[in-house]
Amino acid sequence: MNTGVYGSIAGAAPGIAMLAVFACVIGGVYLIRTRRNRRKGVLMIAMALVLLGNVLIWTM
Repeated sequence: MNTGVYGSIAGAAPGIAMLAVFACVIGGVYLIRTRRNRRKGVLMIAMALVLLGNVLIWTM
């Protein structure tokens, strides 16, 4: 079913998205803990949760 270039990209998308989730959570926690910009830190964590939800939907 997943053949060719587009199938490869579709197979790699959840893995790449999960890397982005981890990066956003780490960056958000860093911004909150160092008190640089709390609002952007919270938004990064919220974005990570939305992206995680998307990955869960993609894999169903």
